Amino acid sequence: MSRWIRVSLAVGLIAAATVASAAPFRIVTSFYPMYVATLNIVAGAEGVEVVNLTKPFTGCLHDVQLTPAEMVTLSGANALVINGAGMESFMDKALQVVARDRVIDASDGLELLDDNAHVWLSVSLHLRQVDNIAAGLERLDPARAAVYRANAAAYTAKLEALRDRMHEGLRDLPQRDIVTFHEAFPYFAKEFDLRIAAVIEREPGTEPAAAELAQTIDLVRASGVKALFAEPQYPARAAESIARETGARVYTLDPAVTGPMDADAYIHIMDANLRVLEEALK
Repeated sequence: MSRWIRVSLAVGLIAAATVASAAPFRIVTSFYPMYVATLNIVAGAEGVEVVNLTKPFTGCLHDVQLTPAEMVTLSGANALVINGAGMESFMDKALQVVARDRVIDASDGLELLDDNAHVWLSVSLHLRQVDNIAAGLERLDPARAAVYRANAAAYTAKLEALRDRMHEGLRDLPQRDIVTFHEAFPYFAKEFDLRIAAVIEREPGTEPAAAELAQTIDLVRASGVKALFAEPQYPARAAESIARETGARVYTLDPAVTGPMDADAYIHIMDANLRVLEEALK
């Protein structure tokens, strides 16, 4: 073998090794709040890529069907971050292409409410989700563990400040009863000592039957509830019908399942929810 060929092979091997070492550590997140939390944990970590699996305006994951392109995205994942608690009904299919030890369940070890997976809407529980995600990434990517740990600590401080603001703002409100759009807010209500008097639509995107709507109208009238909370991801027709019949006012409470794809989005959404509740329940 000539010297020129040997040199060419060596250069080729070095280039291949450089490309391989430069391959990103790809983290796939199941949906929006997991994406936002993960962005905070990996901030500034070189060679890390975060990809959100579901479309930015997917409001509910229960009926998500993975496309071939999404399956390809999953197949290249070094880590898959999910909310867990039964939220991602596509998990069985996802596990066909992602090894179980690469799945990070953000709700692992949390005290869950029956038949409800909207864990992130409790700021206290979301803090623990952040811890779970950081711990999972440290396990799967030990070379960047110090970065993940420091970022998680910084984001935890921001979330603790958010939690303090919300508890302070909602502590002494005279009205504690709320009527919500669908069953997204039990964790939120438990965290902030609110009572869900009624749910307008049990499943998002499904209009309540006439009898159910009439029953909700009667309940709102009897309870004296003056605030109904629709969600920005769905039409507010049912809430507006109830408002016309009862004199209650429709507000918007955001379950943080869609929004700007940036690291501060969850905090901004929850701060906006605080302002809405302060106005609605004063």
